Amino acid sequence: MGTLVLLDLMGGVALLLWGLHMVHSGILRAFGPDLRHLLGKALGNRFSAFAAGLGLTALLQSSTATALLTSSFAAEGLLSLVAALAIMLGANVGTTLIVQVLSFNIAAVAPVLFVLGLVAFRAGPRSRIKDIGRVCIGLGLMLLSLHILLDTLAPAENAPGMRVVMTAITGDPVLCIVIAALLTWLVHSSVASVLLIMSLAYSQFITPYAAFALVLGANLGSAINPVFEGTKRDDPASYRLPVGNLVNRVVGIALVLPFLGTIADHIHAWQPDLARMTAAFHVAFNVGTAIIFVGLLDPMSRLLTRLLPDRVQETDPARPRYLDETALDTPSLALADAARETLRMGDLVETMLRKVMAAMMTGDRSLVDQVSKMDNIVDSLDEAIKLYVTKLTRGSLDESEGRRAMEIISFAINLEHIGDIIDKNLSELATKKIKRRFQFSPEGADELAAFHKRTMDSLRIAFGVFMSGDANEARKLLVEKTALKNTELAAVERHLDRLREGRPETIETTSLHLDVLRDLRRIHSHICSVAYPVLDAAGEPYRRSEAETSALPASGATALPR
Repeated sequence: MGTLVLLDLMGGVALLLWGLHMVHSGILRAFGPDLRHLLGKALGNRFSAFAAGLGLTALLQSSTATALLTSSFAAEGLLSLVAALAIMLGANVGTTLIVQVLSFNIAAVAPVLFVLGLVAFRAGPRSRIKDIGRVCIGLGLMLLSLHILLDTLAPAENAPGMRVVMTAITGDPVLCIVIAALLTWLVHSSVASVLLIMSLAYSQFITPYAAFALVLGANLGSAINPVFEGTKRDDPASYRLPVGNLVNRVVGIALVLPFLGTIADHIHAWQPDLARMTAAFHVAFNVGTAIIFVGLLDPMSRLLTRLLPDRVQETDPARPRYLDETALDTPSLALADAARETLRMGDLVETMLRKVMAAMMTGDRSLVDQVSKMDNIVDSLDEAIKLYVTKLTRGSLDESEGRRAMEIISFAINLEHIGDIIDKNLSELATKKIKRRFQFSPEGADELAAFHKRTMDSLRIAFGVFMSGDANEARKLLVEKTALKNTELAAVERHLDRLREGRPETIETTSLHLDVLRDLRRIHSHICSVAYPVLDAAGEPYRRSEAETSALPASGATALPR
């Protein structure tokens, strides 16, 4: 009997957690960019920040998610520490709202939510309506799980052994706080913990005093998660917000704990329903700490800044700048971040291409060394971008998002191939020319410089096509590809004419000259690959060359650019 009760209890908690997850993910998918915009508006003062944090967390049902979003804004310098701390005060209050709603007996609404959610979820291709249906199903699962928990605990109400065990566990308020904090840290949800505590209180397994102590522990546990998940180990400043929020909770618990018995007696006399009484205390505690600390945020901010200084900036260009892990729950934002990082990678490739040609023409060996180092950075960024987008594609993406993800990976791969051509081929040719003190003929040098300039111009156009999807610019790229191929043939013919004339500088640089032309043309082909998905979307398919086909991601689905 005891085993069955325990299994039912664990199943109810698991269902509750899954319902919370569905609500959280559905809200993020439906309104993710809008929620970030809402958070970005919290720059005015601490009160607007408090309201933004409350509203955001009331929707997400996760103060941890709000903390991670706020931490990313603070890390990028978009939010002051005072505003970020105010957002977290609002987030702490926001988590209490769903608990307050669920403290009422609204289990009968669950079937309605299931029906509405199912109709919306099966309405067709992914859309905001479908995501809202996911939210409805999640809310229905939460209500159903509470019903399961209450039904599971009901038969054990009169079991003396169960009461003895629960009394022993919850007899010490400090032990209650520790147990609830650990439970909340493990399940990553204070909402789930408090709802479980409400179920135990409603079934009279725990006293009001123990229930309040457990609620304090749940609030403490929810502040621990962001300390581990929303920080960077090598950046002390990233700990300011989560540590500040944790300090708020610890101080609030320290102020309330000595008077917990008196508070329990008064609230119990006012609200005899133990479940609603527990929810009321949860609200009162978070509102009270918000009132106390909202006026102390300035000195707290200064203290945290002094104790946790900014990291001394290390110039590590191989480290991604824009790949925000907290944006992965919002595909549109994550794709924008990945595109920004790919553009940064493209800027490095453009610099490599400019420097290798300068080394070729001026004989500066130091430029060759710089190009080699930059290629290592490009390789690192390529791996980081592919890993980030791969993480994103593990979730649910609609057709346009999946296509954009493949475009980003494809362009990053082509940029990495360009970097390899520059480092492994053009750099070696430049080194060979410098070492042997070769000189191009004036006509040959002018041809290579003009060919290189057209390649650089096409690379800049490709960046615009990658970000804007402009079909006209994409057509220009492919027209230039054909024209450049003809230019290469003409340049080779002129080079052969100079060879027939017996010009010594042409004879000694003939292989260099032809190899540079070939490599620049290969680079241009990789550059033009960005045009194909844009023209595909515009209904103008083009046939891709073998070199460009080999640069595509391995998963050759129809969403891949052609």
